Amino acid sequence: MVKVSEYMTRNVITINEEATVKDVIELIKKTGHNSFPVVRDGKLVGIISVRDIVGEDENKKVKELMTKREDMVVTYPDANIMDVGRIMFRTGFSKLPVVDSENNLVGIISNMDVIRSQIEKTTPKKLEKIVKTYESLGYNPKVERGKVKVSKIKPTQNKIEADELLGRIYEIKKGLAEPIIVLKTKKDYYILVDGHHRAVAAKRLGIDELDAYIIYLDTDKKLGIEKTAEAMNLKSLDDIKIVETNKDMDVVISHDCKRS
Repeated sequence: MVKVSEYMTRNVITINEEATVKDVIELIKKTGHNSFPVVRDGKLVGIISVRDIVGEDENKKVKELMTKREDMVVTYPDANIMDVGRIMFRTGFSKLPVVDSENNLVGIISNMDVIRSQIEKTTPKKLEKIVKTYESLGYNPKVERGKVKVSKIKPTQNKIEADELLGRIYEIKKGLAEPIIVLKTKKDYYILVDGHHRAVAAKRLGIDELDAYIIYLDTDKKLGIEKTAEAMNLKSLDDIKIVETNKDMDVVISHDCKRS
């Protein structure tokens, strides 16, 4: 079970119940958020949103307009994140305050956090398969999670689909993309095993680094996957062709071909 505490934001922007509508407006302008938990001595006492202050006098106090704690939907750090996602879907809330057993505000969880938790949980399964493959080849793989420079990535797949690329660009912009998986030998580059659409999307967006699972192999020998990539003339992400699938004609059209 994935818990809320694993994905919630812990540093929550809050407001005091004695603050005014004017203060809320300033906080909205400053942060871009549209709602704020209301706290008193660290305890959650309510929540105030844009909807609550529309048309109200700017000197009116938050405590007069907020949704009070007893009328709120909240969650807890140990709650199952998928259960919370279902609550959000049913109620229409995009985020929920997270409180402990004594009603102290300890975080906030958003629907994006719920989605991210489900995207990321698929990666370890792929990772485990890749690690086992290299173990069977006699290596002793070590896995770390970290950042890799996009410029240091060497691809092993020569084509990606345009539709999926657009989806990955959207995910990266929203912070929803799962980590890529790379191999790192004693050479100064990373061999991309999983995540070619994400890597190309990052390059197009001008992103310097990507979150990755890095599988370290203590060797300076050329891996079989590298030899296959060389046979396809793959040296950098620029060598990957972006293709479009014409569903009506059931054919694949290369972007390069379309330009010629």
